[in-house]
Amino acid sequence: MARDSHDYLQTYDSRIAKKKTAFVLTLLLTLLAAIFALSLGSINLSWGEVLRTLLGSGEAASNTVIWDIRLPRIVAAILVGAILATSGAVMQCVLNNPLASASTLGVSQGAAFGAALGIIVFGGGVISSGSANVAVEVNNPYIVTLCAFIFGSLSTLIILALTRLKKTLGPSGLILAGVALSSLFTGGSTLLQYFADETKISAVVFWTFGNLGSAGWGEILILAIVFALSFCYFMLNRWNYNAMRSGIDTAQSLGVNTKALLLISMTICSLTAAIAVSFVGIISFVGLVAPHMMRKFVGDDYRFLIPCSAIGGALLLIIADTFARLVISPVVLPVGAITAFLGAPVFLILLLKGAARE
Repeated sequence: MARDSHDYLQTYDSRIAKKKTAFVLTLLLTLLAAIFALSLGSINLSWGEVLRTLLGSGEAASNTVIWDIRLPRIVAAILVGAILATSGAVMQCVLNNPLASASTLGVSQGAAFGAALGIIVFGGGVISSGSANVAVEVNNPYIVTLCAFIFGSLSTLIILALTRLKKTLGPSGLILAGVALSSLFTGGSTLLQYFADETKISAVVFWTFGNLGSAGWGEILILAIVFALSFCYFMLNRWNYNAMRSGIDTAQSLGVNTKALLLISMTICSLTAAIAVSFVGIISFVGLVAPHMMRKFVGDDYRFLIPCSAIGGALLLIIADTFARLVISPVVLPVGAITAFLGAPVFLILLLKGAARE
């Protein structure tokens, strides 16, 4: 009996060591990807130049490229990716649904409708003409961001109301409800664009593409605070999420207030995702792909899945944004399109696996 207990402890320690190794390796990959992204673009810099600039001894041109253009974009990618991925991981746990994320539950589409309303109705978008070209930009980002957040939050409230019907609706029913919400908000956005002029339509399309470069240091500070607060709550409840993985009845028998945990977790997940999307536009499927990607290495242990999902989401978005900047440089492709191409096949695979289990 003592030998069996000793073998079990050795196996457990080995599994924990593998999960810690996966966390460290993913963190190192993310740091390397960030340095790589800082060095490449329309102006290529060596890794030495990047490090010297970050340490405050770079040349004037390098300082402008790194501190004013690339670093805010990469830090925004890290924070937005981490927010969407941790939100997706927790949503999948509390809803007991592997397909749950901000993009599949209609939160992102609600924010897109709000942004369209802000641009078209409240005049948030213009076309500015320079001497060489014509560029589309968001003229009043605060109105657009506020409207996007409000309607992303409205989608959150609808999802929270539907979770009250979870026993009747079921996990797959919530996803179908998310599809219905997405269609509703997309239809609303289409109607708004139908009655708008070309200038405002261009601004709406530009925002919907997803643009990490639209977040300045002020927005990054807000994203950092939002991520830190939500991450702390998720980690404080990591054991409760592990209990939820064994079923609601088991979690309740262990003393977990499952109703409160579901309500608070879904509120935090949806609101943080709405804030992230309201700043940078639609970034699809990161919250779906990153948690499943990290489950391959750390399983469903939320002590490790939450931090690993955060790092995995950051890594995924850095890679997607770097690819978007470099593939046909100097043209920058919309990062939302890149993540959609990546996430759509994963969504279909998970859907087919769920259908096979049924």
